[in-house]
Amino acid sequence: MTVKTLTKQEQLNNIGFQDFSMPGNFRFGVDTFYTLADEVRKLKVQKLTVISDNGLERVGVVQRVLDLIKPLGLEVSIFTEIYGEPTLSLLNKAVEFVKKENSQLVIGIGGGSALDVAKATAALADKEDVTPYLKGEAMIESRGTKCILLPTTSGTGSEVTMNAIFEDEEQELKRGIVSGCFLPDLAIVDPVLTISCPTRVSASSGVDAFTHAIESYVAIRSTPLTKMYAEKAMKLFSSNITKAVHNGKDINGRIGMSWVSTLAGVSLANAGVGAVHALAYPLGGKYHIEHGVANALLMPYVFEVTGTTCTEEMTNVASYLQLGDFNNNPHKALDAVVQYLYELLVTLDLPTSLSELGINKEDLPLLAKQASGIERLLSNTPYRLTEQKILQIYEKAYHGIKN
Repeated sequence: MTVKTLTKQEQLNNIGFQDFSMPGNFRFGVDTFYTLADEVRKLKVQKLTVISDNGLERVGVVQRVLDLIKPLGLEVSIFTEIYGEPTLSLLNKAVEFVKKENSQLVIGIGGGSALDVAKATAALADKEDVTPYLKGEAMIESRGTKCILLPTTSGTGSEVTMNAIFEDEEQELKRGIVSGCFLPDLAIVDPVLTISCPTRVSASSGVDAFTHAIESYVAIRSTPLTKMYAEKAMKLFSSNITKAVHNGKDINGRIGMSWVSTLAGVSLANAGVGAVHALAYPLGGKYHIEHGVANALLMPYVFEVTGTTCTEEMTNVASYLQLGDFNNNPHKALDAVVQYLYELLVTLDLPTSLSELGINKEDLPLLAKQASGIERLLSNTPYRLTEQKILQIYEKAYHGIKN
């Protein structure tokens, strides 16, 4: 008898498998930031690198980390060359930096960009040649460098996901790298760190978190366990997003949105996302539109189409968002959810059309072609989107709500 061994990819593609992954340790709460030094001490390392972005270094957040771990007497280096959303070449530069420093631990602090760079760097620092991994020709199956992540925004959930997003400059496309090795040894989520998050970032990252929740909730790879996390994230979102955006010092709003980001991130990490992200990636690659803004803008236009195949889920989502009880009229639930998503953009002062973002209408066919090639995400969507249908979505999003 021949015994077949499934490859890792075959396992991932087989929805009969219901693995569930989270960081090795997860800590949530006000002022948990101050437990960082004790956790570093437990890891028994001598050299570490702090990875963050230039903005957080400028406002003193990186220095707070350095001050906190200074009494440990370790050799500490910093990499803060992150401006905006990261590219594959920047990731390669960070990997070379950590290799040169011989760091045994990477501490990532910041938004999704900084955390994606940090966890990918930790996973690649012991690889002699990282090119196959950056090109998607090889899977990252081990990590030799320890990793601690601390988010300063409530959006990507990067601290609890196996995904990292980078711009591929050659293809003018955003690309996701997926590996279980991206889960850190410890994730510390301190809502206080998000209080200084600017209004626009609070809005775009917050809606990005909701995108993770709703897309993973309806995803083909969803399970009862992932739906549980997504459901709680959506319920918390509706009652906390405006507080966090329009009254950023409201600690309860910040705590709520930190939970939204984390819970949605766990659901995303295990169930995956879908068409909204697939259509957003080309906007980031060619036009450098922020990931959260692209997701937020496209979400109502995409779900107006894809939501037609998941009536029961849309009825539940409408309930989670406190839009009413549609159990006796389930086909109206999608209209209510889409209208909510449209109005959310206006309420949070986010763009409502692609034309507002400076997208050239002539480029829409190219964007549709690029998006149609992101099969990993489109195949997880309960609606088969053709290139022509994707183009129609882009065209509607180009003109916006009022048209």
